[in-house]
Amino acid sequence: MARFPAATARIGILVPAFNSSTQPEMEAMRVRGVSNHVARIDMPNTPLTSDANQAEVVAQIGPDLPAAIRRVSAVAPNAIILGISIGSFWRGVAGGRALREELQQQCDVPFVTADDALLEALGHLPEVRRLGLITPFQPAANERIRAFFTEAGFTVDMIHSTNATSGLSIADLPEEGIIAAIKKVAASDCDAVLQVGTNLATAQLMDEGERWLGKPCLSVNAALYWRALRLCGVETPLEGFGSVFARF
Repeated sequence: MARFPAATARIGILVPAFNSSTQPEMEAMRVRGVSNHVARIDMPNTPLTSDANQAEVVAQIGPDLPAAIRRVSAVAPNAIILGISIGSFWRGVAGGRALREELQQQCDVPFVTADDALLEALGHLPEVRRLGLITPFQPAANERIRAFFTEAGFTVDMIHSTNATSGLSIADLPEEGIIAAIKKVAASDCDAVLQVGTNLATAQLMDEGERWLGKPCLSVNAALYWRALRLCGVETPLEGFGSVFARF
């Protein structure tokens, strides 16, 4: 019988109940000596076809979040990933920092959010100043993400939305649709392509995109998992999910 060694680091991962992509994608990224532990945030799969829907989704993150943190904290994780991205961009750079601090106060464990993870990754790419973004979101959310990166000192050349009709359907975009989105955004004047929206598994395609396009392509889930590993003191390269995550 195979024996599984005790993990040297445990990563907690919080995802909305309807998210079907983040758990398997991060499990594919898991490195030796690390274990992943997922807790689902009780959130309905509401429509995502208007700006009002988008604001409703952000509001729905909060009610069950403390309970989800308690559930995943039972395994004494070394870091916790918030596997829903839009809330961390919603109130700008200071708002994202405040959210992270608020979450950490609930469990005294380092929290990883999409805003922090992507900015940390971009900090290793000083040549990147112009961004092209792929999101599943409505215009109001896209403009908040644009405002966030502008405040952080970047120029956003293009935002392409996959126009998902619900939180669950974000994951339904076929591979050819993801590839088309990467190519469309990369054709702008951007220095790097960023994908935001944790229910869309793009990390391996973004890694391939770097080779087709000759510019960095960053998936939010790869950034989140890479950042969590480093906060846990795990320096193992994250191969196959984007060159920045394998090099730093």
